[in-house]
Amino acid sequence: MNLRYLLILFATAISVTAHAEVALPKIFSSHMVLQRDMPVHIWGTALPGEQVAVSFHGSSVSATADRAGRWSVYLPPQLAGGPFSLTVRAANTVQLDDIFLGDLWFASGQSNMEMPLAGFSGADLKDSEKEIAAANHPEIRLLHVAQDTSDYPLEDVKGATGWSICTPETARTFSAAAYFFARDLQQHQKVAIGLIDSTWGGTPAEAWVSLTGIAADSSLMPVFAARADRMDRESSERRLDQIDKRAKLEGKGSTSPRPWHPDPASWQPAALFNAMVAPFTPLPIRGVIWYQGESNSKLNTVELYNRLFSSLIQDWRRQWRQGDFPFLFVQISAYASTPQENWGLLRDAQRRTLSLANTGMAVTIDSGDEHNVHPAKKQIVGERLSLLARKMVYGEQVAASGPLFRLAYPEGGAMHVWFNNAEGLTAQGAPEGFEVAGADGNFVAAKARIEGDTVVASSPSVPEPRYVRYAWPNFPSANLYNAAGLPASTFTSYPVP
Repeated sequence: MNLRYLLILFATAISVTAHAEVALPKIFSSHMVLQRDMPVHIWGTALPGEQVAVSFHGSSVSATADRAGRWSVYLPPQLAGGPFSLTVRAANTVQLDDIFLGDLWFASGQSNMEMPLAGFSGADLKDSEKEIAAANHPEIRLLHVAQDTSDYPLEDVKGATGWSICTPETARTFSAAAYFFARDLQQHQKVAIGLIDSTWGGTPAEAWVSLTGIAADSSLMPVFAARADRMDRESSERRLDQIDKRAKLEGKGSTSPRPWHPDPASWQPAALFNAMVAPFTPLPIRGVIWYQGESNSKLNTVELYNRLFSSLIQDWRRQWRQGDFPFLFVQISAYASTPQENWGLLRDAQRRTLSLANTGMAVTIDSGDEHNVHPAKKQIVGERLSLLARKMVYGEQVAASGPLFRLAYPEGGAMHVWFNNAEGLTAQGAPEGFEVAGADGNFVAAKARIEGDTVVASSPSVPEPRYVRYAWPNFPSANLYNAAGLPASTFTSYPVP
């Protein structure tokens, strides 16, 4: 029996032994938060046919691993509290400690949700070091998901550092918007808050939707399939050009004729859903907070964004199988990018997504940065998301939204605009940011005035106005608020696809 054969036998034995051990997905660890008031779902792997016993907070249940070695159990719903221990026993024992029952929020999107308390290079966070130093919150727990892509839905994340207690050290590199949301929420609700930070800067919404979610809308699939094919080709050509240049510099000729197959990229439909969302869908959550849209404003998908974003929300709700759980999102802010009107289109598409049940939108148009796509005041983002949660999820009697467009009609050569959440409409001086258009749809700047809970907008160059819009440029001059100090959303009454 030669050495190579012995090594193969040894490696095989190690592999079988490792597979035989009962194990939990990487998203489970000590210090985590499990969702209160819902059945506690625990799952994992073991040797096929092995009996697995799970104990948590006075409840015990068992299961038998199936042929693939998978097992799953549900424990009864529990009230908020902790810390508790979770024990999983089979041939071996896994024990997780310092687990709290509270509210679990899934935070996702692109760079403005990803931006940590320490800020980005070239994009500072307001009062960053002061906020980091004060980030001692034992009942806020943090899980950061490693950025990854996949062609198919994964059962577990590929990389995770485990759950951590919120301290200055752990909060420094964690999502600032999510942290400020949790800090405000925990102060008002007095329960443990768990945050899952699953974010990736520069990514479009379609990468976060499952393929079945995209296919559910017949208008979306052809668009994204064609764009993915085109970007595959462009990516391959760029990579081959780079290889050619390097080869010529090194005197080794040019590229081999074999085709280049790029790895899944973060812009491909479903690539991020598969790797960074799908592993969490068996885990009960309280809801989602979402901040994304800037990348879609640059693409030919901006006019599809309302349908795309609606598909994402509906898809995630189907995947989690929790009904219409709260989906709270941030409307993209103000930024002087080009082309000029793309951000207005996208902000309005986000506003129209509020037609879906149990959704809420935090308007941040008043905290944007003309020259930086990453606004510094993430405290405002977190606090406004928290207001939505406190009202919609926890039943607090708080004002949670600024004025939202309800209807407009022409009368006396002016457009009369009605809003929801319009109590105490106010502006610093005359309202700015309103435009009107006639039947031709050509908008011009309008003079506006507040009349009670309505706004009246007109322009001498449009004697017979038919449409009105507000805060439409990428970086608008807009100053309409309600009595709660919350800003009005971008809107247009002009028909959209």
